[in-house]
Amino acid sequence: PAVYILGAGHVGRELANLFQHLPVRTVLIDQRAGELALCSAAVEKRQSAIPEIDIMTAPPGSAFVVLTHDHGLDFLLASAALERGDAAYVGLIGSATKRAKFRGWCLKHCDGLTIEELICPIGAGGSRDKRPAVIAAFVVADVIAALTSETAAEAPHRGNAPLIAAQ
Repeated sequence: PAVYILGAGHVGRELANLFQHLPVRTVLIDQRAGELALCSAAVEKRQSAIPEIDIMTAPPGSAFVVLTHDHGLDFLLASAALERGDAAYVGLIGSATKRAKFRGWCLKHCDGLTIEELICPIGAGGSRDKRPAVIAAFVVADVIAALTSETAAEAPHRGNAPLIAAQ
């Protein structure tokens, strides 16, 4: 399965560091070459001027973690991921306030898009700790759980199916 990290800031780089050790294809996407260059993880790094295209062309069942440097871009990317209708996980960094603002933005700009599947804030279920590595650890756990449940649902006849099916 594919995990798209949209934003190569502190938390995005920590996510890449953790995902590189898991059986997923990880793509770290940012518009800023300098931020991508700071990532030493063994993941695919992609500088993209229009990251919505990366979302649109991702394989079905992909996971998307949106944490760019710009709230407006976050809203565009999160809505693009939700509009696909086939994402295993769509997460948006932020707070309850940002989720409420996103909901209002969607009502105004996204013809009937529901945000019920959106995880926002990401990584909040386990701790109030705001350090990037801690947030990333909780997000990775959530994403892997989502990918695992998707795989299990797709393979009901496999007895003891692997947690994440090889592609």
